[in-house]
Amino acid sequence: MSSVPRNKHELELAINSIFPKLMADYRSIPQSKARQSGIEGNVKDTVISVSDTVAYLIGWGKLVLKWHHLSSQNQKVDFPETGYKWNQLGLLAESFQQEYRDWQYDALLIELETTVNEVLLLISSLSDHELYGVAWYEQWTLGRMIQFNTSSPMKNMRTKVRRFKREFI
Repeated sequence: MSSVPRNKHELELAINSIFPKLMADYRSIPQSKARQSGIEGNVKDTVISVSDTVAYLIGWGKLVLKWHHLSSQNQKVDFPETGYKWNQLGLLAESFQQEYRDWQYDALLIELETTVNEVLLLISSLSDHELYGVAWYEQWTLGRMIQFNTSSPMKNMRTKVRRFKREFI
């Protein structure tokens, strides 16, 4: 399989192969360390916590679901999110961290699982053509937009979480 999914099956496989490993890594982090800073943030020269990485993945997963919901209702989608431009993704990441700042670590993990399951349900409800056969946002297919915001950042976060674990636990 190529590193970039090219069809529905490969997209599901990409998420289903990284997500359980990532969750196992997250579950191995003690609650007492979940809010400890020690991971390179999405904004230059920032340091974030494991909980912040979970919030990041929840935020992007929920945006994917929102984009699809709005577009399926023929409503305008503000990409990437209302109030943010593509060159402000660091600020958007920080808004996700802020939104989930007061959540308990266990609740964050449950929310991440729920969100990823909703994304997988969305993918399963769509045809290969809907996911990869037509441009959905500018030149990008919906499948590619989902991958950009699920399996790709999951791989990135897993690397960061494993590094945190080696250094701090």
